[in-house]
Amino acid sequence: MAIPQSFIDELLARVDIVDVVGRYVPLRKAGTSFVGLCPFHSEKSPSFNVVPTKQFYHCFGCGASGNAIRFLMEHLGLGFIDAVEDLATQVGLTVPKEERSLADQARDAAERTRRQTLGLVLEQAAQAWRRALKDAPRAIEYLKGRGVSGAVARQYGLGYAPPGWHFLAGVFPNYDDPLLEESGLVITQGEDEGERRRYDRFRDRIMFPIRNIKGDCIGFGGRVLGDEKPKYLNSPETALFHKGRELYGLYEARQAIHQAGYALVTEGYMDVVALAQLGFPNAVATLGTACTPEHVQKLFRQTDSVVFSFDGDAAGRRAAQKALIAALPHATDLRSVRFLFLPPEHDPDSYIRALGQAAFAERVAEAVPLSRFLLEVAAQECDLDSAEGRARMVRAAQALWQALPEGALRLQILEDLARAAQMSTANLLAVWQANPATSGTPAGGRSDTAPHGAPTYPAAGRGHPGAVRFLGTSRRPLRRPAPIGKADHAARLVLDDMAQWEHLTHEDQALLCALPEPHGELFRWIDRTFHDQGPLPWGTLREALRGEPFEDLALRAMSLARELARGSDERRPHEAQQELRGLLNRMLLEHLSALENEAVAQAAEDPSALDRLRALHERRRQLQAGLDAVESHAPSP
Repeated sequence: MAIPQSFIDELLARVDIVDVVGRYVPLRKAGTSFVGLCPFHSEKSPSFNVVPTKQFYHCFGCGASGNAIRFLMEHLGLGFIDAVEDLATQVGLTVPKEERSLADQARDAAERTRRQTLGLVLEQAAQAWRRALKDAPRAIEYLKGRGVSGAVARQYGLGYAPPGWHFLAGVFPNYDDPLLEESGLVITQGEDEGERRRYDRFRDRIMFPIRNIKGDCIGFGGRVLGDEKPKYLNSPETALFHKGRELYGLYEARQAIHQAGYALVTEGYMDVVALAQLGFPNAVATLGTACTPEHVQKLFRQTDSVVFSFDGDAAGRRAAQKALIAALPHATDLRSVRFLFLPPEHDPDSYIRALGQAAFAERVAEAVPLSRFLLEVAAQECDLDSAEGRARMVRAAQALWQALPEGALRLQILEDLARAAQMSTANLLAVWQANPATSGTPAGGRSDTAPHGAPTYPAAGRGHPGAVRFLGTSRRPLRRPAPIGKADHAARLVLDDMAQWEHLTHEDQALLCALPEPHGELFRWIDRTFHDQGPLPWGTLREALRGEPFEDLALRAMSLARELARGSDERRPHEAQQELRGLLNRMLLEHLSALENEAVAQAAEDPSALDRLRALHERRRQLQAGLDAVESHAPSP
């Protein structure tokens, strides 16, 4: 959608930037300007100025500046059009749409209405669960036992979903409303109308509303009161909620993050709430998924310093390595990323209760910096007293180091790696240049560090999911005919081994789910099924697919899989993973090209489109270079 420049000018003339910024940043009058603590970097004394006479803001500390639209884009992470629409709503203007058919405008309006309605449905459920908590002694005792006060419970909007199957039927007059299923509040099972069963997704759980950066409820997390499984249950992915993009508690923690000077990333909802109760209200949590580049981007919009807190066991180390990979492309010279490992018997809540707030603060201060943890990850399972071990460390470190942005930190880490390898930096770079990182893993050969054993390369530009994983070729060439099409091919690989879905990036999943029908509909069904039931074998999936509109597509894909299996040697799991990774990288190339064309078309009306175009072009160039490197090193058939 192109927005006329005349409308942008009128909009900026009508809004007051002091009001816009003042909704998110406490400001005080200072002469003809207003000042406050900068929301874009950590500072003790205010250097952030808002000038009403010129309708712009500027920070003398970090250099951030712009108008009201730019502020919403940078502070809330909104796109240009979303920021314009947000401001237009505040002043009662309607955003004009150029070169859009009436049908397109109607679809846009319907989609906005649908999203707003979904938000209202979720908020209505949140209010009902908050009321239910007041009459749930068992749930109240559980929260008291975890040390959660009424004030903190209110701050985070905690509630309780009673144990009945149809509590929400008493909340919503029309329990059969499709919006309840679309929002993830209810589940419907059964194919025939007479056998269809509908029931609440969340039952007998403490409810944690998940809010976006604007404070709107977009989903929920529910925790059992005992030891039942699963301990935590999230809302499914919806038009509003994408777990790979959101952080629990970020809305509530924004001011505390600015005051503390850093964000503390934990692993669970209760960690966030308990830490807020115990003096660390700057905590947030990922939503039952590994840290993603989008998570890191959101955090760095709030602060220049992030501390990841993990358990000290093997699972915690694996989670920390994934966070490291997500953070590398964003680790500039002016940012700090550290990793805190607690003893295996403790989480942050229990550690503070056992040893006190000061002891935990000391552990935070002593957290391992990114530079040191990168060396630890690269050197794991490597004997640095032997030439062979050091050589293995060099290969494992290559993709990690290359993911770092240009700057002094990158050079410093290069020198540290060279010292550990007992090489000069020139020789180290020469080895890497002679052996491009197109295979292996960034963690010393451990496939659990990066899914599919794929090294991670940097992405370019804001708003992109960060690292793209490339895979080398198998040493044993695969003999199989060409697939019918990329989408069919991807469906075959995922249906044949559903566990692969968990290891795809959020960008991969979104790309597949957005395919034209019926492929997109099939992948969205796979995502829902995986979220609700985990990875299922093909035999179980076959029965679940009966009557679905994409059943024929799935059967055709799996028929192709059986033909390929008969015509080739037995395929190892990692070969299927490599095949899917290579396929998705090619699909992503096509998607990036389409986005570039859109950005070119929008550049005349939207100045920010040029930034997107440059970022997209660089991202596509890097992805293509990686694929070319893979193909150039592929063994001959």
